[in-house]
Amino acid sequence: MRSTGIGLWTASLDGTAVAELPGLVADLDAQGWASLWFGEAYGREATTTAAILLSASSRLRVGTGIANIYGRDAIACAAAARTLHALHPGRFTLGLGVSHAPLVERMRGHRYGRPLREMGAYLDAMLAAPSVVPGEQELPPIVLAALGPRMIELARDRTQGALPYLGLPEHTAQARTLLGDEPTLIVEQAAVVTPGIGEEEWRRRAHVHLELYTGLPNYRASLTRQGFSDDDLVRGGSDALKRAMVPFGLDATLSRIDEHLAAGANEVLVQVLGPQMLTPPRSDWALMAEALR
Repeated sequence: MRSTGIGLWTASLDGTAVAELPGLVADLDAQGWASLWFGEAYGREATTTAAILLSASSRLRVGTGIANIYGRDAIACAAAARTLHALHPGRFTLGLGVSHAPLVERMRGHRYGRPLREMGAYLDAMLAAPSVVPGEQELPPIVLAALGPRMIELARDRTQGALPYLGLPEHTAQARTLLGDEPTLIVEQAAVVTPGIGEEEWRRRAHVHLELYTGLPNYRASLTRQGFSDDDLVRGGSDALKRAMVPFGLDATLSRIDEHLAAGANEVLVQVLGPQMLTPPRSDWALMAEALR
């Protein structure tokens, strides 16, 4: 890889049978990716998924991107994280996030509280959680899903770093300024790299990718802070938003990765968009990994 700081983010694991996950991880190991990150929404639970992925590799770092704080209480989360860290020292990062009101209230039946207050209280409870199991006293590194400046500052002050999502390199630079030099900054970058497809297929994949995010208030606010207007935030995004957020082709993707690194990211997580969201784009992953060598 051109950098040890290039990982993979994917939503496609929920479309993969659990028995097939070890083979998928073996492929990614062979391709040389530094890390593998995944989200938590409608599919598998985050910490059990991390356990499967970590057990399938002796090298690959694994991160939750993110584990929803409404998905388990802070004591359960701390216990799971300590166990994973003890089993796979140095290879697990716990990414935490407040998720979004529709996913928390409509799907999970919880009350969606004020994000900063809820995250701060959750971190307090995690750090105060009892750690009585021998050899499992230490928490792994924690990073926060942080779109706005106040959550980035909370990540700086209370955790090991921040994990912004759907951000331009300019957002990465602003996050680095807020974090300072020491905390880790991990950023996600979507891309379409399949050779031989045309603009219409790129546009369709970008539309599917952006359709959910343009309907969620937290992302709409983040995109507005990044300079986009309501005209750009139609469901699926305007053409300008698609072009800004989803590079098309290997060269454009490599350039965008370099821009994030130059802006201060420690690690860039490439989200390769295949034809179907829940089908792992294995050939595109291999193509991207080869280009990164």
